[in-house]
Order: sequence, then C-alpha cells, then structure tokens
Amino acid sequence: MHMLTASELLSVWEQGRSQPSHRQALLLLAAAYPERKPEELAGLSIGRRDARLLTLRERLFGPRFVSITGCPTCGEKLELSFDVSDIRVEAGEESNSQLLLEMEGYEILFRLPDSNDLAALAMTSVDRNGGRSLVLKRCLTEVRLNGQEQLSEELPTEIISAVTKWMSQVDPQADVKLSLDCPSCGNGWLATFDILSFLWSEIETWAQRILHEIHILARSYGWREADILAMSALRRQSYLEMLGA
Repeated sequence: MHMLTASELLSVWEQGRSQPSHRQALLLLAAAYPERKPEELAGLSIGRRDARLLTLRERLFGPRFVSITGCPTCGEKLELSFDVSDIRVEAGEESNSQLLLEMEGYEILFRLPDSNDLAALAMTSVDRNGGRSLVLKRCLTEVRLNGQEQLSEELPTEIISAVTKWMSQVDPQADVKLSLDCPSCGNGWLATFDILSFLWSEIETWAQRILHEIHILARSYGWREADILAMSALRRQSYLEMLGA
C-alpha cells in the first residue's frame, strides 16, 4: 500500500467530495494502490474493498476509532471506542470467483457484490428492498432447477435468503456489526459500522483543518500551498503556535 501524502489525500478529497460513496471508495483505493488497475479495484467484493479501506484508515489516522451514537430507544448519547483489530475479519481469496449453491433441486452460480453493482444501484431510484433485489440479480450468473434454466425473478424466498446468507459468510467484512448496550435504559442492539462513511467523514474534517492551516501560513509567511503540505504535521503546528493560531 502506498502511503498517501497530505497533498495526495487533499486531492482525493477534492475529487471525491461531490461524488457518491462508491466512487469515493474507488478514489481512495486508486490513490493507495496505484499499481492496481481501476477495473481490478472496482471488481473487489465489498468486504475486500472495506478491508483495504480499514488498512488505509489505520495508516492515515491510527488504529483507534472513537465515535458518538444514540440509543434508538431512549436517545441517550453513547461514546464508542474500539480498535481496528476488533472489527477486522479475516478474508479468503481476493478474487471474486464464482460460487455454487445447490439446494432443493436448484443450482445457482453467483458472485459477491462489488463496486460496479453499487454504481449501477446509484443510477436507479429504487427503495432499499428494490436495491437489494437489483444487486442480487446482477450477482446471479446462472440459475437452474433440476437442470432447467430459470429466471432469477422466479426464485423462492428461502433460496434467495440462502444465497444472501452465504454471501455474508463468505464476505463478512462487508457487514460489520457492533454490539451496543445503553447504560441508561438497558437497551441492547446491533449497529452497522460503515468504514467508508466513517473514514470519509474523518478526511472531510482533516481537509477543512489543513486548508485553514494553509490559509494562515500562506498569508503570514507567503509560502506556497505545495511547500506547506510538504511539511510534517508537527512542523506546521509549530509554526502555527508561533503565530498564536
């Protein structure tokens, strides 16, 4: 993995801030893995994509996560604190190869969802259930019942559930859950953790802060943005402290 410089990260933020989330993920991965072709990165399953984003986040901001969430029952604010190792899941082979499910006379070939599927979903206006159906349909490559080809729309609910469950088992990093308990009302629940939205929020905060630092240092010393970004964070902070900023 290539360690992004401040200038590179700021450029990714600038390109991605008005883009949909799947595009933001690919921009980050393209910068962190310049040796990989864009189509390779887009073809990573969502779990393997998120595993790489976890590693990138650890390199950029460290292994510790701190966040605030609200209890869905009483609204109490809870502070969350955990390490990247607490949510990192060991993955299997990196290639998004075909999987086969045989069940009740059905033979179903499918692959795991990837960023191309999310891009296709972003082009539609379907609701959440419709989105799941669209992604699943794209991932099913062959459906047979007793040797006869079938339409994916004709699959029984239990077969669809079995395929979805297997997808989650094979690609567990794609669906990370945090077990939470509210100290105020005693409610317990599972909260979904999305590394992409968390990381992009951190990058947004970082970008606004460093732009402010650039503004102060450039105005005070007449330095170019490139020269300021090339400094270490410690050196920038030292100059800002001397300015009383």
